[in-house]
Amino acid sequence: MQVNTFEIEGVLEFIPRVFGDHRGYFFESYNQDLFDKYMPGIRFVQDNQSFSVKGTLRGLHFQKDPFAQGKLVRVVSGRALDVLVDIRPDSPTFGKHLTIELTTEKQNMVYVPVGFAHGFSALEDVVFSYKCTNVYNKESEGGIIWNDADLNIDWRVENPNVSEKDQELPIFRSLVKG
Repeated sequence: MQVNTFEIEGVLEFIPRVFGDHRGYFFESYNQDLFDKYMPGIRFVQDNQSFSVKGTLRGLHFQKDPFAQGKLVRVVSGRALDVLVDIRPDSPTFGKHLTIELTTEKQNMVYVPVGFAHGFSALEDVVFSYKCTNVYNKESEGGIIWNDADLNIDWRVENPNVSEKDQELPIFRSLVKG
């Protein structure tokens, strides 16, 4: 498995070896020993899956302490633009974001550490799957409006289909104390 790092510390992309022939393909989507090597001490406790039609945008979401979550995300089918925003106040990359395309062809996965807001846009119909390091807690929900001018994220979707709840999220600057 190939592992890529980024300028934002803690974010990892995993690209498995996919073995294919005339019957289809096979790849190892999760191996605890391998993940322990790159993410020691990380334990996943909940799996989630969603389906989104092309043009849907979900996010930017996070869970506050004590229910903060790291996530290992991937697409089961389709193609999505994954978006991660560093919201760790003491991080040198606070307020910076990354976009990584997740595809069925590549079968890549991204580890989103605790301390990031996360979202994705469906570049085509997509089944999106993620493993979480903590359980969901409604009272710990947090978010940032998807079209925040300070973040200036290119979601690569025109006129996205966004939930009412996500349309009402606060701006990024509201996270900054001071």
